[in-house]
Amino acid sequence: MKVVICGAGQVGFSIARYLSAESNDVTVIDQSPDLIGKVNESLDVQAIVGHASHPDVLESAGVADADMIIAVTFADEVNMVACQIAHSIFNVPTKIARIRQQSYLEPMWADLFSRDHMPIDVIISPELEVARAISRRMAVPGAFDMIPLADDKVRVIGIRCGEDCPVINTTLRQLTGLFPDLNISIVAIVRGEDAFVPNSSDEMFAGDEVYFIADTEHVGRALATFGYEERQEASRRITIIGGGNIGLNLARFIQDMENVTGRIIESDSARARRIVSTLHDTQVTHGDALDTEILEETNIQNADTVVAVSNDDETNILASLLAKRFGVERTIALVNRDTYTPLITTLGIDVLVNPRAITVSTILQHIRRGRIRSVHSLRDGFAEVIEAEALDTSPLVGAPIAEVSFPSDVIIGAVVRDGEVIIARATTVIESGDRVILLSAAHSVKKVERMFSVRLEFF
Repeated sequence: MKVVICGAGQVGFSIARYLSAESNDVTVIDQSPDLIGKVNESLDVQAIVGHASHPDVLESAGVADADMIIAVTFADEVNMVACQIAHSIFNVPTKIARIRQQSYLEPMWADLFSRDHMPIDVIISPELEVARAISRRMAVPGAFDMIPLADDKVRVIGIRCGEDCPVINTTLRQLTGLFPDLNISIVAIVRGEDAFVPNSSDEMFAGDEVYFIADTEHVGRALATFGYEERQEASRRITIIGGGNIGLNLARFIQDMENVTGRIIESDSARARRIVSTLHDTQVTHGDALDTEILEETNIQNADTVVAVSNDDETNILASLLAKRFGVERTIALVNRDTYTPLITTLGIDVLVNPRAITVSTILQHIRRGRIRSVHSLRDGFAEVIEAEALDTSPLVGAPIAEVSFPSDVIIGAVVRDGEVIIARATTVIESGDRVILLSAAHSVKKVERMFSVRLEFF
């Protein structure tokens, strides 16, 4: 597949890294010689310094015979024009654009991106996707990640093992016997700086971060097995620090939840006034979230969850730590810089949200081939959680999973058949039409795509 990527920032670089690692033909365009230099030094792709919306630059990047253009520069208008030119002049089949400005995304202007006007096939709004991801995490107590799949019949849960976790120091093959109610599939373990796909002889240790796949109806029971109290409802009192686009979208999601109240702390007075006029059911406080008097004024100690989503990583981290000091049970911090990631759990912050990783996952599900319905990247790309539809032509169909030849770093976690969730075991037989939920290490994703491809010649 030939792909032209406009923008060599964090998202563009990450997408280029993913696609080049899978032997795709990738060209990256950016105005910054420094960013293009980094791409040239780090990735096996072509890289061009130039304006991504100029026809001559796009032509020199080979867009005329590209299968896809992904426009993720910092300017919405550049992304939009690049896609327009790719369609009108070069007839590129698939056009993906990142759009940040929320006014472009209002339902009343939806026709703007139709084929007859500005033909963009996929619009990615990072702020909206991040807010949606945070709202999902808030719904599951103790989880640092939650991914709904198969119309939310299946969930992938990321959980941190504490010292008193009942399932630690036990091999995975022994779990079913020791915990018969634990009807889950453990698909990934993160231990310190290392992330790996486990086998049946691996154990979980205190401090590990574990990803498991479970029937949504059984998630509460699984959480209890890991030592987390089951709750029927999301947190009732949520304080949002930062009233930018992410905070605003998150507050809108909270307003739609039953029995949940939200409050925003925003440092910019003009922005705070705009939020007040926009959100009628959300309390808004103008002030510095690092000022203890402001925190006391907002009764931060009574909040169940504090979500720090300002534009500054350091503010988000420090505000989360202050909230913990006030006794807040759960803190969620938005952090852009990867260098902070190893510090988060050590500092005591419960959930880290990486907007780049969320945006990349959203884009990936529109890139993957075969009958791939959904894709979510884990841990900066070490693996992907994939939901795919099994076809008659798939080598997975018709034999027990134990007899199917597929990479050792691929784990099938669940199968959804006629609305019923089946947690995959060695004896499970996949049938045509099943939705298959699996985890694949990054370097095996192309093989997974081929397993779910329509065309026989892929094999």
